[in-house]
Amino acid sequence: MFKEKSEDIYLAGDDDQAIFVWAGADVERFIKEPAKERVLKYSKRVSRTVQEESQKPIEKIMGIRKEKHYLPRDFEGESLTISNLSQIDLTKGKWLILSRTISRQVKIAEELKKKDLYFETNKGKSFAVTMYRAAMQYESWTRHQELEDRVIKDLKEYTGDVEWNKNKDWFDAFVEADEKEKLYIKNMLDNGENLNTNARIWLSTIHAAKGGEEDNVILCLDMGKKILKSIKRSQQKNDEEHRVWYVGTTRARNNLYKLKAKIKRTGYQL
Repeated sequence: MFKEKSEDIYLAGDDDQAIFVWAGADVERFIKEPAKERVLKYSKRVSRTVQEESQKPIEKIMGIRKEKHYLPRDFEGESLTISNLSQIDLTKGKWLILSRTISRQVKIAEELKKKDLYFETNKGKSFAVTMYRAAMQYESWTRHQELEDRVIKDLKEYTGDVEWNKNKDWFDAFVEADEKEKLYIKNMLDNGENLNTNARIWLSTIHAAKGGEEDNVILCLDMGKKILKSIKRSQQKNDEEHRVWYVGTTRARNNLYKLKAKIKRTGYQL
């Protein structure tokens, strides 16, 4: 309809990043659309090392593909294969941790919490925000700040209906709070994390992160049984999967860290 009623149409895209096939992304139609083509020659985003890594999944595509050659920005970058998250320092810098499946994302989130690291997902912050706000309000009260009745009522959900002591900090006063969550918040604060700001670490699936980027990316190579079963059905499914991993690698601006799969045979070979 738009094509019939428009004098000029501009189509912008990258067939290598067409990972939403189920939502209508049609690689063949995009490539075969008659038009004057202009292919970008330079990337203002990825480093040389990341650009080299990104070619590995793309080179595996057997079906239709538009051949492209582009130059990375003038920055070397780093690419390492790691066995676990303890091999890198997540207490500094900005990070995007990508998984292929939600189940793997959940496992990584559990690991980050055990390490007392503050992170965010598309569902929000990694800690109980209501408890944290209550803790800060209680601390304000210990510094002789008056609280509204509704705030006091909310705080008593954590302290119990007892008389408060200004010499007791929130951690000791919150006897009704979940101990595990309470300790997680306390440890993050003790580590100097500013929980009022956006987290330095963002955890996401590859699909949800499309369009995003970060200086440092950890790419979890686990694929999952359903995906392994799916790619065996056809070469088209295989090609779709290679595009997903291309998108994953190119979310990194500077450095890419490839986290080995828990089970080698279920991991993507990158």
